[in-house]
Amino acid sequence: MKKTILSFAMLAFILSSCNNKKEEAATEQTIQEPVEVVSHENHDTHHASSALNNDWMNEIQMDNGSQWEANIETTDGVNDMLKLISESKTETVEDYLGLANKLNERKNTLVKECTMTGPSHDNLHVFLHPLIEKIDVLLETKTTEEGATALKSIEDNLNAYTTYFK
Repeated sequence: MKKTILSFAMLAFILSSCNNKKEEAATEQTIQEPVEVVSHENHDTHHASSALNNDWMNEIQMDNGSQWEANIETTDGVNDMLKLISESKTETVEDYLGLANKLNERKNTLVKECTMTGPSHDNLHVFLHPLIEKIDVLLETKTTEEGATALKSIEDNLNAYTTYFK
């Protein structure tokens, strides 16, 4: 009986050792396999440039050839943002970031106060979505050149509002 128990114990020990060796071999094999490294160093630049284009103008529609009726809060919000831009000093990165924060706050208020519905609301989203992305890019500005590019795109976006909405 002692021999049987001892034999089972040794067999269990040997089998567990084999399993550990298999796991170690599998781990070593996994570690030794080549890993593909994908570079993302240009990801931010690509995102910023795609966010700053005005492709949204190809998507927005007119109201049977006329401007969409917008609520006063939306129009006031757009005008307030244009005023912020015209009155702001933009000489340093900090200036651009400060303006970005003010634009972001005003944009958030505009979105909260929106009461538009239907097709005019749907087209407002075509206008607003890229504006939001552009403000996000400005919030991440690291150089005055980036800030100037983002701000110009924001201003173009805001100035186009009156083409599509009244």
